[in-house]
Amino acid sequence: MEESDTIITLIGTKLAKIGNEFIFRGTAKDCEPCKLNRTCLGLNIGSKYRINSIRKGGKLECFIHDCGVCAVEVIETPIRMSIEARKAIRGSKIVYEPVACNYSSCENYGICHPSGLIRGDKFTVVEVAGEMPGHCRRGYSLKVAEVKRSERS
Repeated sequence: MEESDTIITLIGTKLAKIGNEFIFRGTAKDCEPCKLNRTCLGLNIGSKYRINSIRKGGKLECFIHDCGVCAVEVIETPIRMSIEARKAIRGSKIVYEPVACNYSSCENYGICHPSGLIRGDKFTVVEVAGEMPGHCRRGYSLKVAEVKRSERS
């Protein structure tokens, strides 16, 4: 991990445990008047983060978290998703387009429709994990890849 990958943010003290992962969903209305909201809200909406360390300095008051917040160091973790096989090249830039499929009972539905992503989000392929498990009912040629957001939302 490079030093530049580390981001300092604030998180509820009850959630601040090394190794915890979360998807940043964005701002809450109660965050608007807070003078610390730039620290909390400097993450990419829809991206997944892992807490790597908890900073010293104690707890701060928060309008959302009843036990306050504390400073933590996080890194954005890769997102596992399906991509068209022809685009599955390590280092390539892709634009997220959800797979046109409504088979919510499919074992791969979560990989084809990752939580928190929006059509048009831009990513870089970090790793191609291989073929999709099982058979695609729609007949798509897909691969499983790990991607990282390449532009802020």
